[in-house]
Amino acid sequence: MANQQQVRRRPRLTGRAAVLALVVCALVAALAYPMRQFIAQRSQIDQQRAAQQQAQQQVDELRREKARWQDPAFVEAQARQRLHFAFPGDTPFSAVNPSPTPTTSPTAQQQASQPWYQSLLGSLDAADHPAH
Repeated sequence: MANQQQVRRRPRLTGRAAVLALVVCALVAALAYPMRQFIAQRSQIDQQRAAQQQAQQQVDELRREKARWQDPAFVEAQARQRLHFAFPGDTPFSAVNPSPTPTTSPTAQQQASQPWYQSLLGSLDAADHPAH
C-alpha cells in the first residue's frame, strides 16, 4: 500500500498549470502597455481640464473688464488717471517727485561756494588740460 501512495502522488507542476501560468503571463504582458497608455492619457486629460478651467477664468475676467470699459464713468476715470485728461474749467495738477540728489564730492561743494564765473574759468582750464 505504501508503494501505491508513492505512485499516486502527482508532480507539483503539471502541464495544465504550466500552460495556465504561461497564459497569465502573456495576458499581463499584453495588457501592461495599454494600461500604461491609459494612465498617461488620463493624466493628460486632467492637465487639459485644468488648463481649460484656467482659460475659462481668464475669459471671464476679460469679459468683466470689457463690461467695465462699457461704463462711461469708468472710461472717464481712466482717462483722467492714465492720460491726465481734464474737463474744461478744471485745473489739472501733476505731482512730480524730485529725483534723489547724488552725494556731492568735496570739489563740487567747493565749486558751489565759488562765484559762477570762477567755476566757468576753472572748467575751461580743465578742458584745456585733460587728465589722462
